[in-house]
Parts: sequence; C-alpha cells; structure tokens
Amino acid sequence: MNANYTWINGEWVLQDQASLYISDLSIQRGYGIFDFLKMTDGKALFFDDHLDRFFHSASIMHLPVAFSRQELKAVISEMTERNHLSDAGIRLTLTGGYAPDAYTPATPNLIITQQPLSIPPLSQGIAIITHAHQRQLPTVKTIDYLMAIWLQPLVAKSQAQDVLYHQQGIVTECPRANFYIVTAAGEIWTPAENVLAGVIRKQLLQLDGQGFNIKATTFTLEDVKQAKEAFITSTTKNILPILQIDGVPVGNGTPGSVTQRLSEVLRELSNNHN
Repeated sequence: MNANYTWINGEWVLQDQASLYISDLSIQRGYGIFDFLKMTDGKALFFDDHLDRFFHSASIMHLPVAFSRQELKAVISEMTERNHLSDAGIRLTLTGGYAPDAYTPATPNLIITQQPLSIPPLSQGIAIITHAHQRQLPTVKTIDYLMAIWLQPLVAKSQAQDVLYHQQGIVTECPRANFYIVTAAGEIWTPAENVLAGVIRKQLLQLDGQGFNIKATTFTLEDVKQAKEAFITSTTKNILPILQIDGVPVGNGTPGSVTQRLSEVLRELSNNHN
C-alpha cells in the first residue's frame, strides 16, 4: 500500500496534494537537509540516532526546527497509523524556506513523508566504480546529490550500481552509504574523516572488541585494492557486499565471511532494538 498522508509544517495533507511554493530555497538553490529512518513493525529503528543527526544537520545549516523531538516522534507514530504502513521508510526534510531574494534562508519548511521500503538481501552484492570528489559539508545530510546523480550514466555504462568517492586517493564514502574494507589481517576499516556519520556505521563501530576488530581510520585506494572484502552500510541497505571495484573483483568476488557475520549481528541488534 502506498502512503496517503504527508505532514507539512504541522498540517496533514494527502500526498498527491502536498506542495511547496517555487520560492523555497530547496527549489531555487538546492538548500536543505533531510534524514531517513526505517520503521519495522511500527517502530523506528535507532530513532534517537537519526534525530540527533537531523538536528545536528539543521544546526550546521542554520535552519531552526520549530518542533521538538517528542513532537516529531508523535507525528511519525501517527503517520504510521494513518498510512497503515508498519514497515516503511520515513523521510524528514527541512528546507531553506521561502526566500524573497531566492538566496537568504527564511523560515524553514518541514516535511515528513513515508514510503514502502525494501531491503536488498545480502546475497545481492554490487559492483562500484571510484571517482575523485569531496561532498560539501560532508558531516551534514544535505539534499544536494548533484555529483551522484550526474555520475549515474557513467555508473550504468560501467555496469556498476554505485560510486565510491575519494580525494587524492584518500577514500571517503559512497553518495548514500558508508564504505568499509576487511584487510588481509581481518581488520575492518571505515573512513574516519570527511564522511557522514552513518547510523548503521555507529552501531558497527561499537562492535569493536566484541568479536570484531573495527575502527575508523584513514586509508587509500591502494589499501582497497589489497582488501579481501568490502561492503557498504546504510539505513536502506543494511550491510551490502561490494563484489567488484572498477571492474576488479574484491577478494574472490563473493560476499565474505566477515561481512556475513556482521550482517547477522546487525540483524540481531535491530531486532533487539525493537
């Protein structure tokens, strides 16, 4: 079932009637932030982590949020009931508002939407390519995906499904996911700087010393070439193996044992969280 209701600035609106004026800075300049969380059995997974990041992004972008955390939680709970979607994705979007000069942030518009969500199975590993690029304000979850979308024809031409950014050979992230490698020694590395603080990434980093050796550190494309496993994480993907990078297989080209064990542990964490 598709979601029927959207929430805009405190008002419930049918999804096909929801709208913003074209003077909004999200339209005029692509200025705004968002966060996306997953609902399972009517409960939001790692809810507070997502709200922490949402309010952090809003603060960095000088966009005041007119509603409290508890009010937002209540809205999302009601939305799940209204739309009869207990397993879904929830998106909170905060825009730059209706700017008279089409440049200066005004009173933000806050939009909450819901959509069905399908998580790809672990067996569906993907191929990626690499590209030299650094996102602006990388610790902020902005609505700006210019480079990622611009690269889509190249990704498709390369028979890949995603792109890994690097800056002068220093690995950072994918446009919508955090990136990891498993070294020959069995250590799990994820980039430490100039990346978004992923909610799933936070959960995995807390597993260090609990059967896994995992850390945030700086590493290069050369390190990636030597990795025996690679994977990405996000709210919409959980843990997704990377089987090929720039046309070269990672390890033996199949999901590795460390990736599979981490996926099982994350599943348990998610179930326990609910």
